[in-house]
Amino acid sequence: MLIQTEAAAASIKFERSYEASVEELWELWTTKEGFEAWWGPEGFRVEVRNLDLKVGGQLFYDMIASAPEHIEAMRQAGMPAAHETRGTITEIVLHERLVINHIIDFIPGVESYENRMSVEFFPEGAMVRMVVTVAPHKDPYWTKQASAGMKSQLTKVPGALNHRRAGRA
Repeated sequence: MLIQTEAAAASIKFERSYEASVEELWELWTTKEGFEAWWGPEGFRVEVRNLDLKVGGQLFYDMIASAPEHIEAMRQAGMPAAHETRGTITEIVLHERLVINHIIDFIPGVESYENRMSVEFFPEGAMVRMVVTVAPHKDPYWTKQASAGMKSQLTKVPGALNHRRAGRA
């Protein structure tokens, strides 16, 4: 039987500020190219197969371990080095808020379940504060893993912004 502590059951918020426009950050979340540019923790990459930006639209991507140490860690955990990830977009407020319900179905021995994630954008002069809120997972271990993954992938956002800007110059 799974028992969660009150702290484990609370949603987790990640706040970061970036020197960017809301439109630039929005594109990182809502376009195939943008999402692929930063999503996934260090040592992982994604390939988006479908991103249908509408309420009820589907998000399908492959999460792929790309660093040798991560490939080996996945193998040792009895998990594939790549797995399909699915989600449904449940709310869109253009340039303000996006909500995605991910289907968590890759954990060995755990029945699939939904995990809600929202992102909100707050312009503050030349900066934008981005707030990502993630619901806890069924198991505190996976909440901790997901939290570490989100922290890692958020470090990739500045590089993704710079790369996209260079491509437009």
